[in-house]
Amino acid sequence: MGVQSGLSGIVIRRVERASRPRLKTRIFPPFTRILETERMALYQLGDVAPTIDNDAYVAPEATVIGRVELKARSSVWPGAVIRGDNEPIVVGEASNVQEGAVLHTDPGCPLNIGDRVTIGHQAMLHGCTVGEGSLIGIQAVVLNRAVIGKDCLVGAGAIVTEGKVFPDRSLILGAPAKAVRELTEDDIAKMRLNAETYAVRQAMYKQQLKRIDG
Repeated sequence: MGVQSGLSGIVIRRVERASRPRLKTRIFPPFTRILETERMALYQLGDVAPTIDNDAYVAPEATVIGRVELKARSSVWPGAVIRGDNEPIVVGEASNVQEGAVLHTDPGCPLNIGDRVTIGHQAMLHGCTVGEGSLIGIQAVVLNRAVIGKDCLVGAGAIVTEGKVFPDRSLILGAPAKAVRELTEDDIAKMRLNAETYAVRQAMYKQQLKRIDG
């Protein structure tokens, strides 16, 4: 059933499980029997639907809309919203978008997240680029056309202003955010371990998460 979005007659449709064939990339991950009654909030906008790899995980309470690509072993956790209505949003392999995070774009500002990236709880990303292996801290904000290099750490609560560019391996803190030092090999190893932990955990959730109605 279509719902008028108010955007030039575009219709938003919730994507149902039975509406897609079994392909290498699907708009839903494979579920075990205990989760067959769960429905993820995946929405087609006009004729554009999310593309989600078989090995990705989207929590039932997350919302994914429109031109969004989730690559293998990526994960989107409860309460996160990824809204690809203006420009494409890509979440790289083994990256995670944690609870309450918001990812959105403005016209002319696509959003690209590299592989093995962590997007912390309640972070907000808008039309930016985040390089491979980086971590965006809790409640951090990264705005249009900003570029976060590879293996960077954006601290909790930092605000990265529009168009700001940071080199690889930067520790980025403050509001407005500034690079305060270069990350060590130990710092980078910890961020990589965090991303891998989420990539492993999402596989467990796909197999073992069970809703309890009481």
